[in-house]
Amino acid sequence: MMETELDLTGRLMADMNPTLLEFLRAKVNSFVKWDLVRFFHDNPHTTDTADNIARYAGRSVETIRTGLAELAQDGVLEESQLGGMVVYSLVSDDRIREMLEQFVKASDDRQFRVKAIYHIIRGMR
Repeated sequence: MMETELDLTGRLMADMNPTLLEFLRAKVNSFVKWDLVRFFHDNPHTTDTADNIARYAGRSVETIRTGLAELAQDGVLEESQLGGMVVYSLVSDDRIREMLEQFVKASDDRQFRVKAIYHIIRGMR
């Protein structure tokens, strides 16, 4: 591809709500995290272990455990000890919950998903 075509693609893909784009780049920067954000959005009162969440998500425990730990480190999830087990839950911060709501709602739009996928793949390089 020519450089001008890449520039055009980059500009088109950057045409997103800046707040959602920053949330995507900073916090939901993998497909695993996208799955986890959707899971906790759909189950906001869940407190569970990585093993159980991996079962619900249909992914390996190690992959899920890494994503959960990173989302906890980024302030999206809360990591705590419960009876000797590490459990994860959605933070109570209204700003984070609202951002998750906006992100999941935007994800219903095909064009948003295409752009989000572009940014996730580009961030993997």
